Amino acid sequence: MVTATIQQPQQSRAMDAFEKLEKVGEGTYGKVYKAREKSTGKIVALKKTRLPEDDEGVPPTTLREVSLLRMLSVDPHIVRLLDLKQGQNKEGQTILYLVFEYMDTDLKKYIRSFRQVHEMIPPKTVKILMYQLCKGLAFCHGRGVLHRDLKPHNLLMDRKSMMLKIADLGLSRAFTIPLKKYTHEILTLWYRAPEVLLGATHYSTPVDMWSVGCIFGCLVLRMKKLARSKQINELARVSTVEPQEPVISRAYSGRQWVRLAFGEWLRFLNSGIPHKINKLHLKMLQYQPSKRISAKKAMEHPYFAEVNKASY
Repeated sequence: MVTATIQQPQQSRAMDAFEKLEKVGEGTYGKVYKAREKSTGKIVALKKTRLPEDDEGVPPTTLREVSLLRMLSVDPHIVRLLDLKQGQNKEGQTILYLVFEYMDTDLKKYIRSFRQVHEMIPPKTVKILMYQLCKGLAFCHGRGVLHRDLKPHNLLMDRKSMMLKIADLGLSRAFTIPLKKYTHEILTLWYRAPEVLLGATHYSTPVDMWSVGCIFGCLVLRMKKLARSKQINELARVSTVEPQEPVISRAYSGRQWVRLAFGEWLRFLNSGIPHKINKLHLKMLQYQPSKRISAKKAMEHPYFAEVNKASY
């Protein structure tokens, strides 16, 4: 179980030490800025989180992200947390800034740049990026951490070096054996594994590997998200309703149409994917979680034989 407390940084205007250059992201968590540290000139990313005014302390997602980053960011494929800054904004609200190393793009923007000029991403580049994703995820899983929200937007990149790093660990969880109960409301809808769509609350590393398979398809097919069949979209819609666990368990083992729907989707999807890639891709997108390849095993797949592993 990963737990940690955040020691309160010295109170000051949080931005005094930095010069904001531009806003590079925004979401339910807050805003992300590209900034320059005034004392060193170093370019960093600032993730801003507004703390609640009800004295409940740091939001759980922020506390969890900081705790896990402190444990995981020793790996080169996990974004590095450099510092924490706390202060107040002009309205007197308490603000916490997470200071990260700066990466100049993310995988979503990278894929879009190729789609806009109607070009495919070079196969060698896809291999390099996918190898790094598997390597970073293998490190997380080896430390007992599920990411639970892998998607192109959460994978940061440096265009020059082609370095890829896993980010946004706010939904991550430490997992245990035997598996404990988790919420099924995880993951961006397009990257949810079938067991999660069916409301499973006991799951493990295969949910991340399904997301990796979806990301793999996005890279190869140069898509912002993988098109799905009507049946799977309906399943996704139904899954937003709070499930009853016994019903879901029966549905998962008994609904052959669900298995068939995913089978048809995979056949359609892989019809546009080269045969060499197909073999690894299918291992990631197995319907049964127990049959999905692990991140560590994926790194050993012949598909990655040409990758200079010493460089990544």
